[in-house]
Amino acid sequence: MPRSDDTLEKILIRSAYRIHFRRVRRANWFVESCPNYSAIFMLGGELNYECRNNLGTLNRHGGLLLNPGDSVSGRAIEAEFITTSISSSYVIDCAVRARLIRSGAVVKFQTESVVQSERLRRLSKDLREELVNNEAGQDLVISATIEHMIVELLRHHSHVRRADELELSRAGLVDRRIRRAVEFMHAQLQRELQLDEIAAAAYLSPFHFARLFKKLTGATPHAYLANLRTTRAQTLLAETDLTVTEVSARVGYASSSHFSKAFRAATGMTPRAFRAALIIAPQPRHE
Repeated sequence: MPRSDDTLEKILIRSAYRIHFRRVRRANWFVESCPNYSAIFMLGGELNYECRNNLGTLNRHGGLLLNPGDSVSGRAIEAEFITTSISSSYVIDCAVRARLIRSGAVVKFQTESVVQSERLRRLSKDLREELVNNEAGQDLVISATIEHMIVELLRHHSHVRRADELELSRAGLVDRRIRRAVEFMHAQLQRELQLDEIAAAAYLSPFHFARLFKKLTGATPHAYLANLRTTRAQTLLAETDLTVTEVSARVGYASSSHFSKAFRAATGMTPRAFRAALIIAPQPRHE
């Protein structure tokens, strides 16, 4: 159990995945319709969650699996856990290379809540050790561990179906019209965006666009855009020396206080605390 002086957070951000290890007394967050696959693996304590309008509790060795488009809120109490967020394209790529699926397929986790196998428990602990110790070769070990975890989840906790009418994009597997709208959001993230101009990028009326977007991504365009801004902000905090105010402006917030509030709601951390928890790659050794 974490003590008041034993709180620890470590975050690793890479293009294909993001990993967050937390050892906290209490933490609250809400993520609406992330385009990535996500998994939370408990190492100790308790986590209460709401996902797909279902309430649940995870205890030691429990796991929560999320598909692209899912929304989840969490409340951790005296907990230690690993959260992984993996891009849709990376999961599909791993699945194809492992010959678990063919190109053009959609992967869905079968259940949101699982009891960890011994292998998943070991892989979760391996990730924790790598994040906490931050030793040379960390990226190679973590990348291999993430791929091992993906294969384990695909083997035992997923099903596959054809998706000839959809294509893979930064929004996951969506139809071509939604892909155009998502690319427009990415390109114009630094400014306020209205529904009608996002819909115009998809060549749809705002009404029909909003319905199709919700159906395919699981979120409203507004909620998806807010999540996109939080994700971009995390990358900027990790990869640049921009101030929080500058990051706020880069992701379309006129007020840094509004940005900080939205960021904390989505991550459970302030932007400054998030940056302090980021893992910096160890420097090469010299003789």
